[in-house]
Formats: sequence, C-alpha cells, structure tokens
Amino acid sequence: MFRRAVMLALFAALIASPAHAGDRLKAVASISIIGDLVKNVGGDRVDVATLVGPNSDAHVFSPTPTDAKTLGAAKIVFVNGMGLEGWMTRLVAVSGAKLSPVVVTTSVKPRQAEEGGHHAVDPHAWQSVANARIYIANIRDGLKTSDPANAATYDANAKAYLDKLDALEREVREAIGKIPADHRKIITTHDAFGYFGQAYGVEFIAPTGVSSDSEPSARDIAKIISQVKRQKIPAVFMENISDPRMMQQIARETGARIGGTLYSDALSGASGPAATYVDMMRNNVRELVKALTP
Repeated sequence: MFRRAVMLALFAALIASPAHAGDRLKAVASISIIGDLVKNVGGDRVDVATLVGPNSDAHVFSPTPTDAKTLGAAKIVFVNGMGLEGWMTRLVAVSGAKLSPVVVTTSVKPRQAEEGGHHAVDPHAWQSVANARIYIANIRDGLKTSDPANAATYDANAKAYLDKLDALEREVREAIGKIPADHRKIITTHDAFGYFGQAYGVEFIAPTGVSSDSEPSARDIAKIISQVKRQKIPAVFMENISDPRMMQQIARETGARIGGTLYSDALSGASGPAATYVDMMRNNVRELVKALTP
C-alpha cells in the first residue's frame, strides 16, 4: 500500500512538473546577453539556445549549418535588432523556420552614432538598465504569445527579474556617483557604451564606430592619442570581444593606465566575471570605479 502511494505521488509530480525537455518551449536568442534575459523570464518552461555565444562578436558572426538547424527547430526567436544581426534574415530563410523574430528593442529610443563618416543606429541598447527593462517586457510578451498556457509563469518571472533590475539600477547609479565628474571619461575599443554613457554620465571615446568590424585608420588612432594627452583621460579599457593590441598601444603612447576588461557585446563564460547580464553590469561598473576614482 505504501509503495503504491509513493508511486502515485511520483506520477503526480511528474505530470505537474514542467521539467520535461519535450514540453519546454524551444527558444533561440541571437546573442548571449539576450539569451540570459530569456532564461530569466522563461525559467524552467523554456529551453534557450544562443547563436553567438560568450565572448563572441555578433558584428562578425558567420552562421553555420548547425545554427540553421537550431533555428529551424525553434518555436520562437529573439533578436536585438537595430542592425546588429545583419545575418539573421538569411539564416531564417535557410533554416526553413516559419516565424518572425521577436525584436527585443521594440520601444527603445535609438541612439544615433557615427559609423564610417555616416550616422548609424547604435544597437548596444542593453548597456542601459532602463533599456534592459524594455527587453524583458518584449521577451515576456513574446513568450506569452507563443506559449499562452504558461503566461502566468512568464508574468511572475518577468516581475521578479524587473525587481532585480531596479536594484541593479540603484547600485549602478550609486557606484558611478562616487567617481568625480571630471574623471568620467575613458577610451574603449569600439563605440559600444553610448547608452551607458547617456544613462550614467560617463563619456566613452572610441577609435572605431558602433560595429567592431570596422578598422581604425592610423589617423583615427593618432587623433585618439592626442585627445587622451590633451584631456588627460585617465584610463583605456579592453573589451572582451576585441583584440587588446590597439588599446595597449594607446596606453603606451599616452601614459594612461589600462583599466581592465569591459564586457560590451557578449557575456563571459560560466566561470568568468560576467556570466549573466547582472554580473556583466556589475563587472563593468566595478572596473570603471576602480580605474577612474582618484
């Protein structure tokens, strides 16, 4: 009798559990940062695959047949938009997927930036926590549309994560507020932190535009070196997706300190300092405060 009761209890738990891999919604995220946000909203109701993984650069990504297969098996796909994933339209067509990607930057106010002498939309909107809140709302709504049976779960998960983002926003503002205003100026490899700069009052200067795919000219680098010397900019920063040699050259020729590594377009691996979106923002703020506080 006892054994039968135990078996019935186990069966009931299995029926109620959303943990069956076959029952989970198959989702694909274009980049690791979006993948982490989808995991937080989807919880155990969603299996998330990421195309451009940790420490990888979406600007220069080349999809493989495996990526097409992954996309073809998905029920829902999340992309950043704003020109970041120029390869996505073709990948969707090749994969045979019959879906329209959810653009997580919908309703984000785009930042205009310089790219090769022309104006371009800056796609790095996630660098502002306020924009990350918009990402979460779009992810939540996309999941609810694709999987209405679990809408209440997605609502609850999104609310819990938005509370975390509220706390993160306060944390970032408090930390940056400790840096004297005249020290909030740094050099990075490419123009990936404009939204952060607008939100938190830090000036980021880069020798290349919003795409890391562009190569700075010798004139561009000389101009940056002159600016660092003239304005006494205290630090230059590496990016996790970029070759560090250009920043090392600028540091050598100006005497500016190398302020560490910022995570711009991708998270770190699981054992790194920026394995989640929240960890990424905390790491970047920590590195900025350490390098810029006199």
